Amino acid sequence: MKKRRIVLASILKPVDDTRMFEKMAVSLARVNEYEIFVIGFPTKEPKATSQNITQIPLKKFNRLSIGRLLAPLKVLNYIHKVKPEVLIVNTHELLIVSSVNRIFFGTRIIYDIRENYWRNILNTTAFPSLLRPPIAGLVRLKEKLFAPLFHAFILAERTYESELKFVHGKSLIIENKTLVPAGFIRVKDEEKIKLLFSGTLAESTGVFEAIELSKKLHQLDSRIELTIIGFCALPPTLIEIKKSIQSSPFITLIGGGELVPHAHIFEAIATADFGIICYPSSHHIENRIPTKLYEYLACKLPIILTDYAPWVEICKPFQAALAINMKDYNPEDLMSKILGDTFYTSEPTDVTWASEEPKLLNLIAKFLV
Repeated sequence: MKKRRIVLASILKPVDDTRMFEKMAVSLARVNEYEIFVIGFPTKEPKATSQNITQIPLKKFNRLSIGRLLAPLKVLNYIHKVKPEVLIVNTHELLIVSSVNRIFFGTRIIYDIRENYWRNILNTTAFPSLLRPPIAGLVRLKEKLFAPLFHAFILAERTYESELKFVHGKSLIIENKTLVPAGFIRVKDEEKIKLLFSGTLAESTGVFEAIELSKKLHQLDSRIELTIIGFCALPPTLIEIKKSIQSSPFITLIGGGELVPHAHIFEAIATADFGIICYPSSHHIENRIPTKLYEYLACKLPIILTDYAPWVEICKPFQAALAINMKDYNPEDLMSKILGDTFYTSEPTDVTWASEEPKLLNLIAKFLV
């Protein structure tokens, strides 16, 4: 029997992206009636874990370049060759490509919304301040114009349901919960106290707050070490990170200018004692749940957490976190709690991909009757 073809496509997300590949593609590939194609940014370690999955890496390009502007046309060409029945895209840059495929080929198109791009562009430093309003406005205009053509919207955050009016009536919440690798075990080094900052490395994600926190704690206890692991998209920010840690040998940077395979993130979690989640207060993170919050909870990694009520409430039932005001905290008091508090008095629940996978499978099955 001929298998039904599904394409998951991105521009900047790598072909082995955590959500697009490890969660969605792998989940769909388990349905033997489907053949999955993943299009995305090239990575050093692409990995197709199923004969039902084909990875199609784009040619490497800089974030601000002609190559990026032309990337949607390359994606359109690949999609035309594959001729899928369902196309799932996760960036506004592929809204036109998706719409073209629906109009000319009848493809069912789905927009997996991972970011409120309008808010992100306005409230982060990814673009110069004068350019932020027009770029954010253009992105939101595209989303509103092409929304009527989409068959469905997948929302990675519950808050998007109220923030994004154009999705109403066609949205499904599939949160970015964690897929823990088989055989994962945390291993403690009794001679060190290892802190971890993982994920996107940016001013808006709190990497500099994590560095300063680790320096203060290291002054109190020389066993304190910090591992920073993730990708930094902005070269000036990466230069500043390296500058801020150059005289601190107890701080290690992994990745930085290179994409980091997600498996390496879990390797770092396995050897850490505490994960740091310290986003500076900003409009674009309101009511959002960081993916690494789910990761740390699922791996039972104690968390040093920004005192933001929605995140604190998630952690409270499991006694998973030390909540502090990152602008006003007592390092001695925090160090005392790191050494003396008990964590994970109960097993974390509702934090893994197992609760989200059936939603995805049911949605796709509806379009491939």
